Amino acid sequence: MRKILVVGAGQSGLQLALGLQSHGYEVTLMSNRTADEIRSGRVMSTQCMFHTALQHERDLKLNFWESQAPRIEGLGVSVAAPGSFDPGPSQRAIDWVGRLDGYAQSVDQRVKMAGWMETFAQRGGQLVVHGAAVGDLDYFSRAYDLVLVSAGKGELVSMFERDASRSPYSRPQRALAVAYVHGLGPRPEHPDFDAVRCNLVPGVGELFIMPTYTLSGRADILFWEGVPGGPLDVFNGVKDPAEHLRLTLELMEKFLPWEYARATDVELTDAGGTLAGRYAPTVRKPIGRLPGGGLVLGVADVVVANDPITGQGSNSASKCAAAYLASILEHGDKPFDEEWMQQTFDRYWNTAQHVTKWTNAMLAPPPEHVLNLIGAAGQLQPVADRFANAFNDPADFENFFFEPEKTAAYLAEVTGAPAA
Repeated sequence: MRKILVVGAGQSGLQLALGLQSHGYEVTLMSNRTADEIRSGRVMSTQCMFHTALQHERDLKLNFWESQAPRIEGLGVSVAAPGSFDPGPSQRAIDWVGRLDGYAQSVDQRVKMAGWMETFAQRGGQLVVHGAAVGDLDYFSRAYDLVLVSAGKGELVSMFERDASRSPYSRPQRALAVAYVHGLGPRPEHPDFDAVRCNLVPGVGELFIMPTYTLSGRADILFWEGVPGGPLDVFNGVKDPAEHLRLTLELMEKFLPWEYARATDVELTDAGGTLAGRYAPTVRKPIGRLPGGGLVLGVADVVVANDPITGQGSNSASKCAAAYLASILEHGDKPFDEEWMQQTFDRYWNTAQHVTKWTNAMLAPPPEHVLNLIGAAGQLQPVADRFANAFNDPADFENFFFEPEKTAAYLAEVTGAPAA
């Protein structure tokens, strides 16, 4: 029986640990918090998982909250018109919703990670509650066939060298502010189904709204992404949750009045329902070298940390865990050497590279052909639907998003007009 150590109990670490456990591996999981501490703590993320990522959970029978979490059947994009202060539709330069082929879902990671961690322990896994340092891993690496690092923050990340060729940004591109709320009303134009709402304020930032399932049941996430130094960059140092919510709503009223109109009665889900911060999007080399000569393999956002503007974090973590699990199972009893580690990461990068390219593009001001594409989706439902479903499979953006010629050819194909 092969012994594997997983450091970090997020989406990727837990999914991978539970997957290995189900195949008979002897797995030790290190977490810096207990399940109860996670459950009673502050929200850790926004997350909206699309069909492929949800299917990875179903395949491992880990979809414990599927019947309780809202079914997200659409993804909408609204772009604020310049100088808009009226909640009416005339104040949206663009406004559409695409329908998803397979529904998406969001489960508060406090609920999911705590539940999965308890499941791992109940199934006989060894759970070590300890904040691991590099020195700890040096000691542990001698006792395990493979050490996987999925703790995306802190000292351990410093073991993985930044890959400059894949990391165009050296500083944060957005200031992030999250609030989990009860009491948000439906969008009046689509009250019959749940959708993620992507609201773009050119030059200022974005507000994402997504239905979720949290400790107290159905809720919604209000998630501002502000251009650093701009009018949305006001959450730094705000410790009081009520003040955080007040700022969130004040900015909605100013920049996105049609969303504010349905948020006038919201309240925070709990005292831990807010989060703010920022980080530089970074891709790192996948292999970490320990002082004693041992090697560790980085997982998910340890090695590929994208800005959350495209909602891919938990999706990428799930896909990374699935790819690594397959590589480990296929490898049998051969040593987990440096060559295998690089090949395993490369297998994940085949998927992740599309997410990174698209996310970095969305952080920059959109070129004219992308504005045309987003605008066309308001008149052409197939374009809106394809755009929405590319959140599940970002590789599809290669076919119609990045290059003006491909965008023009695609729009011509949909309208039946000759390409320009």
